[in-house]
Formats: sequence, structure tokens, C-alpha cells
Amino acid sequence: MAQINLEITTPGKVIYQDTVDSITVPGTKGGFQVLRNHAPLMSTFEIGIVTVQKGDNVQYFTTGGGTIEVLNNNVLILADSMERVEDIDISRAELAKKKAKERLAKKKEEKIDEVRAKTALDKAINRLSAISRFKT
Repeated sequence: MAQINLEITTPGKVIYQDTVDSITVPGTKGGFQVLRNHAPLMSTFEIGIVTVQKGDNVQYFTTGGGTIEVLNNNVLILADSMERVEDIDISRAELAKKKAKERLAKKKEEKIDEVRAKTALDKAINRLSAISRFKT
């Protein structure tokens, strides 16, 4: 199968770089898939799962959102955060969920950034969901 050059980058490092058959991202208006010869595209995506397929190998990544650029069979994903599902530490994800819930519960008593706390909770829930769905 014809392939696409893919690079996934976070502010800290390059997470993934290879030629692949398809990429699926959680677009802000709904998930979408990129295949070879896709039309040029610049889009944002949200918290969710990014799926990368190369032959029979499928890899899943959790993401906190970001942007994707598709041009001439080259795909660049700039993610706020990205983690391979197999690398997720379940105890850390559960602790992050607990802390985010506690912050949201105290929003009336303490001045907190509610949007930030809700985003942290959504990311933790996404990571835990990915573990239960995809981690072997």
C-alpha cells in the first residue's frame, strides 16, 4: 500500500516519525482519517485517540489536542500532549483524575481555573479509557 510520511511532535520532543498507511485523529468537528493523496488540510483536533496504521500494525496514542497539517503525502501533527497507550501509567492517570475531580469539587470554595481543571479531568478520563480499550 502507498504510504504517507508522518511526524508527531509535542513541545518536548518528536513522539513518532515513520511512513504509514493511515492516520485517524479526533477532529474538533468529528474524527477523520488521512490516507495517501489526501487533499491539503490544516485542522485542529481535540482530546481523544490518534490511530496510526502501518500494514497490520496499529498504534494508539492519547492526545490533549493540537493541529494537523496534510500536504503532498506529508502529515505533521503538532500535539499539546501525546502518549502511546502502552506507555500510560495507570496509577498516574487515576491520580490525575482524582486530583482534577477534587479541584472541580472545590470550585465554589476556592478560586480555581475551572476550564483548566475540566481539561485535566477530560485528559485523565481519555487516558484511562484508552488503557481499557487498547492496552494489551
